[in-house]
Amino acid sequence: MNEFGKRLAAVGVAALALGTGFGLGTGLTGRDAVSTGVAFAQGGFRRGAEEQNLIRVVRSVAPAVVTITDGRGVGSGVIIDGKNGVILTNAHVVRRARNGTIGVRLKNAKTLTGKILGADEAVDIAVLKVDARDLPSAPLGDSDGLEVGQSAVAIGNPLGLEQTVTAGVVSAVNRRIDPDDVEGFIQTDAAINPGNSGGALIDSEGKVIGINTAVLRGNGAEGLGFAVPINVARDVARQVLNTGSVRRAIMGVIPQSITPPMAREFGLPVSEGVILGEVSPGSPAERAGLRPGDILTRADNQPLTGSGDLLRVLRAKRAGDEVALAVRRGARTFRVSVRLAPAQD
Repeated sequence: MNEFGKRLAAVGVAALALGTGFGLGTGLTGRDAVSTGVAFAQGGFRRGAEEQNLIRVVRSVAPAVVTITDGRGVGSGVIIDGKNGVILTNAHVVRRARNGTIGVRLKNAKTLTGKILGADEAVDIAVLKVDARDLPSAPLGDSDGLEVGQSAVAIGNPLGLEQTVTAGVVSAVNRRIDPDDVEGFIQTDAAINPGNSGGALIDSEGKVIGINTAVLRGNGAEGLGFAVPINVARDVARQVLNTGSVRRAIMGVIPQSITPPMAREFGLPVSEGVILGEVSPGSPAERAGLRPGDILTRADNQPLTGSGDLLRVLRAKRAGDEVALAVRRGARTFRVSVRLAPAQD
């Protein structure tokens, strides 16, 4: 074997060892290169449009993702109002903070003192404030309009490894981890690990669609990460900033959007709207006479094209408020008012 061949073989062995030790794939074929949008050329390679966009959105959002420390552990946070120093994170990340203060480390390594303004334990969101101005802000998206299969990118500090980026898709929406959850989560296969909690889940436009909160493991399962929808987190922030507390209300249902394929498959009388997958026993919805399988077409006289429309109406309500619903049950159409109850922590 000539000298070039020996060097090539050595590189191959080193690459194989690296791939085995760290889980890095080394077998990129010509077909793989085309499918991933990477075209190799003399002296380098061209990035595909999708890859270039991913780099762009990460660069734009990453400066607004911070490290949260409470002296006991490390988590993440997202600056949503850089002019006033307002940050979102998980309630469980700051639960053990002494005297309501925590450390906030920016991407440039500068550390600030943050104060907890308020939290909603029921949805695991806390609102913090630092005494700083002109910080970078992450733009917020619309989690009610998410589609399963769309891109999702997580940015956070897993195990203290700051500014870690992982990519995947939205695996499910309105997912309940526990039957008592008052709001559904965004499920994603973008890797989320301890320390990611409170970090950003963003879409392909670089907008925050969720606050990463949990991961499920067991029996070899992977890719089961969960994030609080940003519309839920934004409502918590609005209430905390306006009133200093959170007063949430629930109807006690698990809504699911009706799609034309679903309507055809199950012979539903409408092609869009909201079907009730579950109605909790003893809930306001059950007391009002609603049942699983009921179809909601309007709420407070607003048309419902999907579950996101219903959630938007409910988030504007408080305990004791009523929501007027138009309901279809088989061939019957009727109206009912549901008086909302306070969410339990």
